[in-house]
Amino acid sequence: MKNMTLENIAAACGGEIYCMREELAQETAKGIVIDSRQIEPGYIFVATKGERVDGHQFIPDVFAKGAMAVICEVLPKEDLGPCILVKDSFMALKQAAAFYRQQLNIRVVGITGSVGKTSTKEFVASVLSEKYKVHKTAGNYNNEVGLPLTIFGIQEDDQIAVLEMGINTFGEMHRLSEVAKPDICVMTNIGQCHLENLIDRDGILRAKSEIFDFMNPKGTVVVNGDDDKLATIHEVYGKAPVTFGMNKQNAIWADHIENRGLLGSCADIHMGDDVVHAIIPLPGEHMIYNAMAAAAVALQFGMSKEEIAAGISHVEAVAGRSHLVEAGDKVIIDDCYNANPVSMKAAIDLLATAPGRKVAILGDMFELGENEKAMHGEVGAYAAEKGIDLILCVGELSESMYQEAVGSGGNAKYYETREALEAVLNEILQQGDTVLVKASHSMAFENLVKCIQVNQ
Repeated sequence: MKNMTLENIAAACGGEIYCMREELAQETAKGIVIDSRQIEPGYIFVATKGERVDGHQFIPDVFAKGAMAVICEVLPKEDLGPCILVKDSFMALKQAAAFYRQQLNIRVVGITGSVGKTSTKEFVASVLSEKYKVHKTAGNYNNEVGLPLTIFGIQEDDQIAVLEMGINTFGEMHRLSEVAKPDICVMTNIGQCHLENLIDRDGILRAKSEIFDFMNPKGTVVVNGDDDKLATIHEVYGKAPVTFGMNKQNAIWADHIENRGLLGSCADIHMGDDVVHAIIPLPGEHMIYNAMAAAAVALQFGMSKEEIAAGISHVEAVAGRSHLVEAGDKVIIDDCYNANPVSMKAAIDLLATAPGRKVAILGDMFELGENEKAMHGEVGAYAAEKGIDLILCVGELSESMYQEAVGSGGNAKYYETREALEAVLNEILQQGDTVLVKASHSMAFENLVKCIQVNQ
């Protein structure tokens, strides 16, 4: 890790080094982690205090595994090895990542928005990888802990980092931007999520726009021009954003769309005088937006339309994100990583294109604020109106979803808990069903996906 010596890290974190070893003075760290199980010789361990586990208790273990040093808030009782004492380990994690980011000759693409961040990240990374060596956010490491860890994974020969940046309150994106210092900022949309803290869509726009606070002032902003809130961003640092969307007024726009159902879609993506005939292997209209966002970013890096088309066609789904899973004679649309009203309706739209009987297993959506029950009800009514054959609603909040689904003429059933549905799910599902599984992450709906698979 370039210039990541103990002295430099301590200076970046405002920490004090104890038990320094002379032979380590010029050595650079090979990695920085917060999970003691990931320690390798030459790594630095950041001891953090979580709700259930205090990382300080693992300090002896990591030194036994060959850790170069530990960043901690409390010194171990014995001299086990070099320690950088700090007031706040989580803050030190961000400060060390911000310092490392500055040492790297790399361009950063920061991606945020209410819905589609992870899928857009995958599209952007896939397209850029056709020409460049790309490092991308693993899984959903997009918050104030995950983003620094993602940055620590950047290698010196990486040319571009594609970083997903997620928030749920004001000020958080400001801090993430300070760490990532993006050169290109991509905003997917402004939907109804985290309303508990951000109040309304205008609040969400303000919070997400904090990504501009530490971006390269000579960089580029890429936004979904079809989104009414993002369309109000007319310039950032004196420069108009690059817009994408279905509307021809956008800089990047699409037409001649062929919906291939669960197999994805085809579309012509217009980029000025150039047209890319894109084969998009992931299903849903929202994936066309993701492909357009990737094309907009690729143009900033001088990529050809052939490279852009190839990168779009090579993108792969992430587990829990509209991921198609074959389970015997059934097909599961595994979209259980997270949920809000916008993503719920998009997933229902996708299910509606499937052949055979369509079953939606829908659960609670959290952090929606005071109108949460009404928003759940809207989703239930929407599923009924889209002709979903069977709607299975799970969780306390989803009782409103169930009631509105039935009130709109839908065939729906209600279960208070996921476990209650698991007990009877095998009896409910039929051969040839296409099953959508979607809820907020803490509902643990990945267990329902496993339940369907196991019972084949």
